[in-house]
Amino acid sequence: MPRVIHFELPADDPTRAVAFYEGVFGWSFQRWDGPMDYWLVTTGPGEQPGIDGGLMRRQQPGASPVNVIDVASLDQTVTAIERAGGRVVVPRMAVQGIGWVAYFLDTEQNMLGLMQPDPAAA
Repeated sequence: MPRVIHFELPADDPTRAVAFYEGVFGWSFQRWDGPMDYWLVTTGPGEQPGIDGGLMRRQQPGASPVNVIDVASLDQTVTAIERAGGRVVVPRMAVQGIGWVAYFLDTEQNMLGLMQPDPAAA
């Protein structure tokens, strides 16, 4: 069954946001060595329940946090989303060494992400 495995927090001022989450919750941040400003967020020890996430510079006004769902087949899931009335807003793209991602709006206009793990993605 596909599960939420990651969250993404948009921030107008990433430095300010990192300081906020470190100070309030004790989360740790590590800058990701990728093509965009992105910080990996660790929310606690791996043996405790919960998920980790990411923080990025806000791309659009009003953008809100996004939950990312792990799927076995991105293409099959996108087809199912569209058949059920959802709409893909960011098509399939590679995240080098991680996998394939896409973003969609559900029938209630909530943005969610999809991740198909594939270390060979380029």
